[in-house]
Order: sequence, then C-alpha cells, then structure tokens
Amino acid sequence: MKIVVITGSPRKNGNSFAMTDAFIQEAEKRGHTIRRFDAAFLKIGGCHACMTCYKTGKACSFDDDFNDIAPAILEADAVVFTMPVYWYSIPAQIKGAIDRLFSLVVGGKEVAGKKWALIACCEEEDTTVLDGVRTPMERTAALLQWEKVGEVLIPGVLNVGDIDHTDGCQQAAALADKF
Repeated sequence: MKIVVITGSPRKNGNSFAMTDAFIQEAEKRGHTIRRFDAAFLKIGGCHACMTCYKTGKACSFDDDFNDIAPAILEADAVVFTMPVYWYSIPAQIKGAIDRLFSLVVGGKEVAGKKWALIACCEEEDTTVLDGVRTPMERTAALLQWEKVGEVLIPGVLNVGDIDHTDGCQQAAALADKF
C-alpha cells in the first residue's frame, strides 16, 4: 500500500515526530511504501480560494511545495496526518496543506475511498484538548469520502522525550497493522 504521511511539527526530535517515526518504521516492515512530507520545513501557503485549482496543470496556481504533495496524495492508497495540538487546534505548519486539499475537490480529482489516520499529541492531560485536531480532520476526511482506520491521541506530553513515558510510540506502530 502507498501511504503519504504529512507531519505538522517543527520539532524534529519532538513527541509527534517520535510517533511518526514509529509508525513509518512499522509500516515499512509490513511492506508499505511511505512518502513523508514534513510540512513545517516546506513552503506551503494558505488557500487563496481563487478556484483556479488544476487550471495550470498543478494542484494550485500559487506554485509552492503543496504541488509536490497533491500528486503523492492522488497516487496514495492512504494518508496519515501527524501533529501536536497548538493552542487547541491544528498547527499552522500543517494547516496550509490541509486547507489546500480543497484543490482536489475543486479540480474534480477522484480521491474517494482512501484510508486515513491521525496521530496527535498535546501538552494537557485533558483528552478533549485533542478535539481541536480530531474533529476538523474527521470532517475533512468525511468530505473527501476517506475511511478512517485509526487514531493515536496522546495527552500529557510537551517536552522532547515526554512521549517515552507513554505508550504513544507503541500505539503509533500498531496503527500500521490497520493498513
């Protein structure tokens, strides 16, 4: 299976990256092909709502790194989003990429039927804090007609290495079994 992984953290050694790496390692062991995009280190602007998606042959008329992500998503069987919660919501580092999924709809691309999953963490112990990421991602996937295969939502991690005191990496690795 071809799986696109889009990350949303700027901390390469952070907690969500640790879970991402655990998932990818396990998915590759199972024979899946992974294409990873670390959105925080790419140039991806927000959607301009200009409705010119795919008019230039690319997903977006405003040419940036999303135009590398879009064809990978179209070719993929599944998409996994990984991110920390920033200020009770989706981090800006990945939000542009998520908003630009709009181009697939406007461009009339066939994306229904893909599988998807979410890996997220937050500082607070209150698991409802993760709703700020989970709910919009579920709504996005519903619009795209993607099938959710799982989620890993880990509260109570802030500092680098805090994830090691949870089962977050184990849960992320186990998520690979669902693809």
